[in-house]
Amino acid sequence: MFTALKIEKDEAGYRTQLASLEDNQLPDGDVTIKVDYSTLNYKDALAITGKGPVVRHFPMVPGIDLAGSVESSSNPAYQPGDAVVLNGWGVGEVHWGGLAQKARLKGDWLIPLPTAFTPRQAMMIGTAGYTAMLCVMALERHGVKPESGEILVTGAAGGVGSVAVALLAKLGYQVVASTGRPDEAEYLKQLGASEIIHRNTLSEPGKPLARERWAGAVDSVGSHTLANVCASMKYRGVVAACGLAQGMDLPATVAPFILRGVTLAGIDSVYCPRPERLEAWERLGQLLDTNQLELLVHEISLEEAIPAATDLLAGKIRGRLVVDTNR
Repeated sequence: MFTALKIEKDEAGYRTQLASLEDNQLPDGDVTIKVDYSTLNYKDALAITGKGPVVRHFPMVPGIDLAGSVESSSNPAYQPGDAVVLNGWGVGEVHWGGLAQKARLKGDWLIPLPTAFTPRQAMMIGTAGYTAMLCVMALERHGVKPESGEILVTGAAGGVGSVAVALLAKLGYQVVASTGRPDEAEYLKQLGASEIIHRNTLSEPGKPLARERWAGAVDSVGSHTLANVCASMKYRGVVAACGLAQGMDLPATVAPFILRGVTLAGIDSVYCPRPERLEAWERLGQLLDTNQLELLVHEISLEEAIPAATDLLAGKIRGRLVVDTNR
């Protein structure tokens, strides 16, 4: 038996509860994992609350991240005791995920736990931090350098934003953090932000083109915020877009793209190819200070993840929620 969050949808409605499950209920896969830690991400919160169409099959165990050790394996790449990490691949959406004490998965979805991190530290980073690293890599790939100018990070007090601020600052960029929580200014400055601006300056309908300011941007918000970010990019600026906290819409014009040569780089962490995935985790191991990571983290239990999902969607959570699956 093992404990997991279980989402069900039937004539009684949509509900998430703590459940005791048997090993023979685990889905198909060639590696069984003893999960030590998972995380609570925005997508997980949508799944747990039913506020977004994340879950495709029921019942479902949510959780797009996990870190733990191999319990059994028929995959030659993994042996019992190997420490592993998983991010994405539809886990928690179409395949049972990491908010449980056990998971059974395809070995091709796993990567070895980077030697720089413990399982808990890997989940301090999780999909949010790994996505932030992919965003930074996209800016670099498109030629944005520290000397290019200011870099904007929207949703900066959230999981992706917090890690993006820390990574960019460590690499020598001048980071401006946008947040709707002014009380988090000191926290963001500790992570390396040189300036804090209120999200209201970007979240309302704006002009097709605004004053040029940003050489690059990491946006996890979408909607009017992303449109305004694009409109205020410097010539040949680059925006890495990875989220939709404000909405899926993009009420923009082509003006920034055809008049200023702005690049909008989409970031998908779910099905990111393995080589890029491995590179991102290697870079995270090189750049992130594990002591600084502790600034980002609140640790909760499996059961506490259910009410925390509502708080996360309401914008009440700073940084990362790490879930200890064994308490």
